[in-house]
Amino acid sequence: MSEPAGTQDRRSCIAVLGGSFDPVHHGHVALARLFGELLQPDALRILPAGHPWQKSALQASDADRVAMLELAFADVAQGLAPVTIDRQEIERSANGAPTYSVDTLRALRAELGDETSIVFVMGADQLQRLDTWRDWRALFDLANLGVATRPGYDLATEALPPLVAQELSARLATPDAVRASAHGKVCLAQTLAVDISASRIRAALQDGTGMNRHEDLGALVTTQVLDYIQQHNLYKN
Repeated sequence: MSEPAGTQDRRSCIAVLGGSFDPVHHGHVALARLFGELLQPDALRILPAGHPWQKSALQASDADRVAMLELAFADVAQGLAPVTIDRQEIERSANGAPTYSVDTLRALRAELGDETSIVFVMGADQLQRLDTWRDWRALFDLANLGVATRPGYDLATEALPPLVAQELSARLATPDAVRASAHGKVCLAQTLAVDISASRIRAALQDGTGMNRHEDLGALVTTQVLDYIQQHNLYKN
């Protein structure tokens, strides 16, 4: 039996969500689910940072962060794309060197080939400092961007660096167009209204707030991740 028209030429799409995940929380999972539903990618790669050069030292070990990611994303693949925890930045930073997103995307492009649609997923807050990233313009030569914004977000009025706003406005596209492009497009999704930060979670754990009130921190992280944090005494100092 022949395949439906267009199936043979369908471009492979890989969504990539990077971050410190120190710890992983509901906002990260919601972001992955959002673009999983919008793009219907063939796979979702969760990419924990090695030594992110713009952030202070990570508190949880690489092994603990990976273990928490595996717990948090165990059920995300149901109905969406298969999920893989990609350890390449952790491995690349084993000698203490900082890691950069542009290097990771170059490695992914070399691995996946020129025709695969790579969609680098991020929150709108990261756009506000995108021009401070190493070789930030090169990101568009390597991947598409999938950006989750708050309701009512407007590139023309938000506090974005002018060069970033200009670059994005020329590249805006629908989810279908992003999925059909290997790189260079930007999809803005205005349906994610989750306000959670890892620093807020760490602060609650350090001063004891929520440690005996499972339901409070349960609104920020999955039960499995919270159990892991407590069992391994993470973020207490």
